Amino acid sequence: MKVEDVIEGGTFSVSEDKYAILRTTKTLPGVFAAINDGSEITLIMEQYRAKHSLTADCIDALDPNWRIITFNVEMPFELVGFIASVSKVLAERNISIFSISAFSTDHILVKDDLIDEAVNALESIGFKKSE
Repeated sequence: MKVEDVIEGGTFSVSEDKYAILRTTKTLPGVFAAINDGSEITLIMEQYRAKHSLTADCIDALDPNWRIITFNVEMPFELVGFIASVSKVLAERNISIFSISAFSTDHILVKDDLIDEAVNALESIGFKKSE
């Protein structure tokens, strides 16, 4: 499978909710994703939940106002260059991303104030936004 085939006609969805990325010392309930790399725990959770979960013993840093773009395409592990293609078109427009790969699909987080520009960039390479 070629990355161009996945992109052309592929769809993505954009979360309505805003999310926060947190660095914590423990996992919290109700998270979209938790990453424990052995030296820190990173959580991605709905922003309203994150603000209500702030406690001195578990939150070290909070970065709010992210939206999640989910690529509605099942991707095999052999697929090469998908995130590179996505990040390239967004980088050309000076849009920073936070990337997460799940078992069969990928997600990127984009700051809320840049979401329309990110959608336009993805559509310019062949993706379609699902409604």
